[in-house]
Amino acid sequence: MPEPFKQLVSRTYVMKQEAIDTDQIIPARFLTTTSREGLGKAAFYDWRYDADGRPRPDEPLNTIDPSEHRVLVAGDNFGCGSSREHAPWALTDYGFRAVISTTIADIFTSNALKNGLLPITVDKETHARLMDDPGGRVSIDLEKSELTIGNNPPIKFHVEPFARRCLIEGVDPMGWLIDRVPMIETYERERAI
Repeated sequence: MPEPFKQLVSRTYVMKQEAIDTDQIIPARFLTTTSREGLGKAAFYDWRYDADGRPRPDEPLNTIDPSEHRVLVAGDNFGCGSSREHAPWALTDYGFRAVISTTIADIFTSNALKNGLLPITVDKETHARLMDDPGGRVSIDLEKSELTIGNNPPIKFHVEPFARRCLIEGVDPMGWLIDRVPMIETYERERAI
């Protein structure tokens, strides 16, 4: 289960590339597992490692502290390509809790929300401000659906209400349903013929 997501204060990690697809986020050769653990090493693998599997010393993802850079700011059309839950698994296992872009692919958004990763879309002006300040501090308040950049006024963002509730509670949709089994059983018993 993902950890509850209510507020997050973090530095950003900026990827200026546009149309970062799910195969770049996690190459297909790493899709053989059904476990989320350890997939952070495969996040952006072909960017982070050479053909022999050695870390590229000039790749910032190999040098930043993921516990300090929990918000990924990416170019337009993030998460396009094929559907794979492994992509948000890899990003969250690496350390990211939120992705911000001007557009994020619908299927990636759905997979992210079900797996503890908050996708936020912002207008071009806000995005440009974030892109121009790599490592800048942001604050995300999911309970209020607000993003604050530095000392600027908060910016509202939208998250589908049920997905927002699941993120705040730290459950996926199945976990939310399982938590309500006793209420469902009571309801069914009371209406049994």
